[in-house]
Amino acid sequence: MIAKITSGKNTAKLIGYLYGPGRANEHTDPHLVASWDGFAPDPGRTDDTRATKQRLANALDLRVKQAGDRAPKQHVWHCSVRAAPEDRILTDDEWAAIAQRVVAATGIAPNGDPDGCRWIAVRHAPDHIHIAATKVRGDLRPARHWNDYLTADRELATIEKEYGLREVARGDRTAAPRPTRAEKEKAQRTGQTLTAREQLRTTVRTAVSIAASPEEFLALLTATDGVLVEIQHFPSGDIRGYKVALPDDTNAAGEPVWFSGSKLAPDLSYPKIRERLTAIEPVDRRPIGQRGPNPWHQATAATERIPTHLDHGDDTAAQAHLAAFGEALDVLPRLAPEHIRPQLRQAATAFERATRSRIHAEHHHARALRGAVRAMRIQPATGDGALLAMFLDAAILTVIAATRWHDLRRHQQQTAAAKETLEHLRAAYAQAAPRPLAALARNNTPARKVERYAEQLRSVVPDHADRITADPSWDALVGALATAEEAGHDPGRILQQAFQQRPLDDAQSPGQVLVWRIHRLAQRPAPSARALAAQARTTVPGAKVRPARSVPSAPQPPVSAPLPGRRR
Repeated sequence: MIAKITSGKNTAKLIGYLYGPGRANEHTDPHLVASWDGFAPDPGRTDDTRATKQRLANALDLRVKQAGDRAPKQHVWHCSVRAAPEDRILTDDEWAAIAQRVVAATGIAPNGDPDGCRWIAVRHAPDHIHIAATKVRGDLRPARHWNDYLTADRELATIEKEYGLREVARGDRTAAPRPTRAEKEKAQRTGQTLTAREQLRTTVRTAVSIAASPEEFLALLTATDGVLVEIQHFPSGDIRGYKVALPDDTNAAGEPVWFSGSKLAPDLSYPKIRERLTAIEPVDRRPIGQRGPNPWHQATAATERIPTHLDHGDDTAAQAHLAAFGEALDVLPRLAPEHIRPQLRQAATAFERATRSRIHAEHHHARALRGAVRAMRIQPATGDGALLAMFLDAAILTVIAATRWHDLRRHQQQTAAAKETLEHLRAAYAQAAPRPLAALARNNTPARKVERYAEQLRSVVPDHADRITADPSWDALVGALATAEEAGHDPGRILQQAFQQRPLDDAQSPGQVLVWRIHRLAQRPAPSARALAAQARTTVPGAKVRPARSVPSAPQPPVSAPLPGRRR
């Protein structure tokens, strides 16, 4: 069940709406199911509907008139309570009991208080009721209904369990503002699938995900086609904030409808964007041909470490890593092939809700991932798609860990968002992975070498070995190990190193996880004899295979990425 609470100043107008046909003739059989004393007149059960509606409004307004100037200007309290579509149809008596519990919990009419406010509950559809009250008590003081939305929400959560209804994911007031009904209707009239608020939110988040500084963020946003930007300053000249609008989204006066960053999402205000962008590891801008780290490898490695941070790190650091990972998903559709972009956009949109909670993020903890993500923008996932598939494989395990992390902290909306993200990422991976996996599997490895790899696998990963060798990805894993060996790596050692990066328990296909880890490790130069000797001296006693020391790989030629823009 969900509740929506608003205030107004015209009781008769609200009564007219509740007993009227509705905006689209959706009101059927409006009638009273409960009231403050059980004897309120019911316009839905009388022949003289107009006169009865006036009598009901006058009865509700009695104490407001008695209070005179002491009455609140917004003296009407309106709460709609709606059941989930799959819930059973509740009876009038059940809705009456629910209404009484809601007004008691919110402070409108506390149990046992003879001076509680006057209220009614009207039902005009099978799945919801409307509670209307006037916010003046019997002692002519204003009602004490602070935090009424939260108290109503808590009471509805209890009601769901008692009545056997669907338990709705409760919010923590960190979600992005939802589009209003007027915004949705305007989008429909103009043939847009998304409202202006949603389009602008996506544009701003994309700009944040590729900007390396607050100044670059504003420059990218200003240069975006189809978006109006206004930067606001303090009297000192320092930047105070920004607001954005779409040129064709205007009000009745023909002026653009502006949205500040905080109106798009809580983490898109300029102070919070500045906090995030000042916690970025500097982007490595080496000349073409000079050795340097591959940003996709860096981002994948940083993403693979996130589950460990979630399971064993501080909550503020974990929240920072989730926010940075969300930025990686925001930028990913811009770098991926066209046919995979729809799933990636849906994944980024879904995970946006999982990047925020009541836990404050200390963004400096995620410097490495943010820096790698900014570097990725100059190198789209071209070629056989191995870079994208490798990152998506790590991203799937990260989202599984994020789902578990949010669930343990009872972040219900974030948990649901992470689960939705997982579906889209798996669909994107299913599109991205077959081609590079097939390319790795083409390696004509001798049977004797394949058996040797299988023995090493059983030694290093005994719990998953049989499952991996029986999986279709085994051929690709053999190809990855053979490629690594040809590059001078020891297959057993690189297999051990890949396994030690993160347990495979969450993976749907442990073999594919190892393929991408080994593929990435094999891009680095093989360790020298001196490095191997040093590893041998520092090997943990009892280890069967010694891990190799990692060395950065050579960069790829940079490719400029387009600025974020609105697709018409």
